[in-house]
Amino acid sequence: ALSSHKKLWVSGILGEPLPFLALALSSRKNLCVHPEVSALRFGKEVDSRCLALTASYLQDPPEGPRDACAFFQEFEARGRQSPLPFGVHNLDDLRALGRQRGCCPYFLARSSELGKTPKNILKAMGVTITRRTLDRCQANVATLQSTVQRIKETDSRRLADEYRRLVQGLREAGAARDSDLFLGNPVLPDEILQEAVPGSIRTAEHFVGFLRRLVEHLRAQLRGPRVQQLSPPAFLRELREKVCIDRKPLRFCAERLHSLLRTLALPDVADFSPITLVANFATLVSTYSKGFTIIMEPFDDRTPSISNPVLHFSCLDASIAIRPVFDRFQSVIITSGTLSPLEFYPKILGFSPVTMATFSMTLARSCICPMIVGRGNDQVAMSSKFETREDIAVVRNYGQLLLELSAVVPDGLVAFFTSYVYLESTVASWYEQGILENIQRNKLLFIETQDGAETSVALEKYQEACENGRGAVLLSVARGKVSEGIDFGAGFIWDFLGIFLGFIWDLFGIYLGFFEDFLGNFLGFFG
Repeated sequence: ALSSHKKLWVSGILGEPLPFLALALSSRKNLCVHPEVSALRFGKEVDSRCLALTASYLQDPPEGPRDACAFFQEFEARGRQSPLPFGVHNLDDLRALGRQRGCCPYFLARSSELGKTPKNILKAMGVTITRRTLDRCQANVATLQSTVQRIKETDSRRLADEYRRLVQGLREAGAARDSDLFLGNPVLPDEILQEAVPGSIRTAEHFVGFLRRLVEHLRAQLRGPRVQQLSPPAFLRELREKVCIDRKPLRFCAERLHSLLRTLALPDVADFSPITLVANFATLVSTYSKGFTIIMEPFDDRTPSISNPVLHFSCLDASIAIRPVFDRFQSVIITSGTLSPLEFYPKILGFSPVTMATFSMTLARSCICPMIVGRGNDQVAMSSKFETREDIAVVRNYGQLLLELSAVVPDGLVAFFTSYVYLESTVASWYEQGILENIQRNKLLFIETQDGAETSVALEKYQEACENGRGAVLLSVARGKVSEGIDFGAGFIWDFLGIFLGFIWDLFGIYLGFFEDFLGNFLGFFG
């Protein structure tokens, strides 16, 4: 979409260039221009290193000043007073502008007046906790305890100052520059931020002990032999009865942890992401009594004989997730290619639209020819339904179809699978049958993985092969990274193979909870 706007703005199709500004917003990983930080591979590492170079509470620690980011310092000094020029700026433009000005493009883009919220905001309100997460939480708690004890012996004034701020309220304790805001708390009612932190978790020692009891309770809950589904009130009742933790301190848990991390001046914040995740879960589960569900599964449906417990805390009410957007911005525009019927979504999201419009899609020429392939060359029915998804004949026929298409389709060919698990099992089967080797004789082969860096490289090389070589085949996942926002244009895809229909087996309990909540709360709007 951004590239289309840029073409219109540059080519003058709209007449004279309009005085408006459009930006591409992304993570630090994609916008950082610091030579050392930008070379890191994983986003958590980039976030942690960026915090160490920019956070206000790390620039003046007791042991002396640390290294700082020159690009962020330039932004603090002059970036806010130097607005971006009118136009459409993608990620490459922002990075080039940042290097030219010596200013951080990430914080420069954050200061824009227009924000864009992705459509998966509902998932952002959810939390997934595994046994490995809780194991790492125990290590985090031990590190916090030793650090608190060390600072208590060497610089007790820091802990005393934090205690005094917490008595006055979270809003003052959490006051920080924009560089610190990525540690922000989950969505909380504004009145909570104005209250004083409960006395049971004000001191650092008491709060660390509080976290230890919470983690131990979650570990005990995940040892259950069967699937459980609890509402937030039921979970809080068990928490109070078994480990004597009340609801009120839980509501302050996320901000109290962030305050402690700021006080301890720990630079490697990425190492504390597990305990931060648990603290966010504690705050959310104690804040919202409706619209959420807790599902605890002792094993994965794919491997029922292997113990792999996981806790899902999922938001079922989309109006809760979108509410902060409506509260923060004066004007909100919701666009999608699948909002049908239009009257349905305002009722789910809980708002009254000022205007609604539907636009039909037009094509310059008849360039789409859909075809449903029901049987393979050997007349075996081709289906991806659960019962036949691992049938050797079905998998072979899908591979043979892809092989034949790769021989006649020019440039790019993309095949979408229903899930990463199905993609991996199918690719393994094709490898054993020699199908992948035959496909590679026609085109280069790229596969989407759950690693964002690997997928970005694969997509870049796929486009390069389409432009300069004999073309390429990209195996991707519906609802994966490639399908959610990549515009395949300019010859990058001449044929699309969808291995559908999909089956819901992962996160089944979450979807079931969503439909139960939906039937109970929203069907009344249409009665």
